[in-house]
Amino acid sequence: MPIEMPRGLPFSVDTWTPSSKKKRHHFLTHAHKDHSSGISTHSAYPIYSTHLTKTLILQQYPQLDDSLFVGIEVGQSVVVDDPDGRFGVTAFDANHCPGAVMFLFEGDFGNILHTGDCRLIPECLQNLPQKYVTKKGKEPKCQLDYVFLDCTFGRSSLHIPSKHLAIQQVINCIWKHPDAPIVYLCSDMLGQEEILINVSRIFGSKIFVDKANNPECFQALTHMVPEILSHDPSSRFQVFEGFPKLCERAQAKLAEAQANSLPEPLIIRPSAQWYACEEDLPKTERRKKESFNEAVRDQFGIWHVCYSIHSSRQELEWALQLLAPKRVVSTTPSCRAMELNYVKKHCFSSHITSSDPLWKLLDIGVEAYSNLDASVKVVGCSPMMEGSSKTCAESQLQLVKISAATQKEQLDLSTPSERPPLTLFGKARFGFQDSTFQHEQEKTMVMKSDPQQIVTNRAENESSSQDVELECENSLEKKIEVDVTEVPSEKLVEKETEVCKISSQAPIILSRGFNESLRNLYRSMNVSVPQPLPSLVELMNSNKRAKKMRWR
Repeated sequence: MPIEMPRGLPFSVDTWTPSSKKKRHHFLTHAHKDHSSGISTHSAYPIYSTHLTKTLILQQYPQLDDSLFVGIEVGQSVVVDDPDGRFGVTAFDANHCPGAVMFLFEGDFGNILHTGDCRLIPECLQNLPQKYVTKKGKEPKCQLDYVFLDCTFGRSSLHIPSKHLAIQQVINCIWKHPDAPIVYLCSDMLGQEEILINVSRIFGSKIFVDKANNPECFQALTHMVPEILSHDPSSRFQVFEGFPKLCERAQAKLAEAQANSLPEPLIIRPSAQWYACEEDLPKTERRKKESFNEAVRDQFGIWHVCYSIHSSRQELEWALQLLAPKRVVSTTPSCRAMELNYVKKHCFSSHITSSDPLWKLLDIGVEAYSNLDASVKVVGCSPMMEGSSKTCAESQLQLVKISAATQKEQLDLSTPSERPPLTLFGKARFGFQDSTFQHEQEKTMVMKSDPQQIVTNRAENESSSQDVELECENSLEKKIEVDVTEVPSEKLVEKETEVCKISSQAPIILSRGFNESLRNLYRSMNVSVPQPLPSLVELMNSNKRAKKMRWR
């Protein structure tokens, strides 16, 4: 399923939800239903797509208005006006299905390539601007900041043959069964038209598609290649629905032929799914390597050919080496980009600086961190959160986040499920969820009655890090005295309760070795700079010195 784009981007790609509807621009890579789910409910102008994709979508969702769409064809560039700044968009062939494209976005947010669903081959990448492609092992002139990548087979070790070789296997399988009276081709999915076109051309026969049982396939073929369609149900070549219950229906066809003493029909399923499922079987039960070079028959009488409109893992690795992006985000569930060697090698050591486009992607201001001299280390891709059908890309990036509820900005370098806070002491050291300086906020609540006291404390914090180390008991007594002067007696109990709450949440563990940048960050947030506790050796030495002084 497609993922939501980061909130800092003004556009969505292939997602149609209440959240994505708030985006100002929308892009549709192709017409498969898993990429258009929800478009009838949460669509909004403008939707950028190719003309063919628009036509197929309007066939699937007749309630949509044609005026919602803005055309963009392969090789065409469009400049989009946006309140946050103009950005350019260019469409490139995705080698997935008719009308499918990749989108290259170029703007203040950086350079982003969104592949949608794709089968990356040399021709696809050669059409990209050469400044983004490595040459002879050298880094590209202009590095892509992000690639949102189709990683369907990112975990698979399948050596998927090219489309051309797979189609040839289908042709060879038909040649080897000349006695088959009917050839059923399980090629009713958008993206398998090339198989039907080649079969029709080589064998000189048209192909029958049942309009009543498979209207979407019939409409799509009628629009794209009407010359190969036959209206005769007795035609030798027929499109067979792949789902549901393919095995049961195949067995029924074979049993019917056997009962009538007729030659068996030939049922061919061009798909990589069957091969991918075999990877989960024990090695002794897997097919031999030669099975990728020819059609294989299963126990149900179906002949399988490894035909894929998604990139193999080897093709993904090759493409990433050629593009050399800074970060890779998987557009498929479970963040399969994590399995890729390129991501492990290059995307786990990237750093975020104040000028990184990442801040714009997440709609974060970095002014509060301008005084930090050290860059922030970040993982380029991380596991998605389980249990969500459409996961926002932000959950993969493990990026810096800002709390909008308060003006105290803080860094979050973890996934949403585990958020170690910026502080290095107290409960925060153990990664507790209540890591937003609650004890400091509650102290401010107690001192709210006396603004002068707040100013005084703030001045003390800025004067020297030594002056901010106050005894907890003394500070609490001062706060109680301040409150007693201005708070009615009936609320003293309530104030004392708050004071007790403060003392229970006060940090108890301190750290040493803070550099000046980190100390400045603490002061900018009006937080006391934690002072290191004396070591055991220092305590023992001071005790010895005290004893020597007594003897003198």
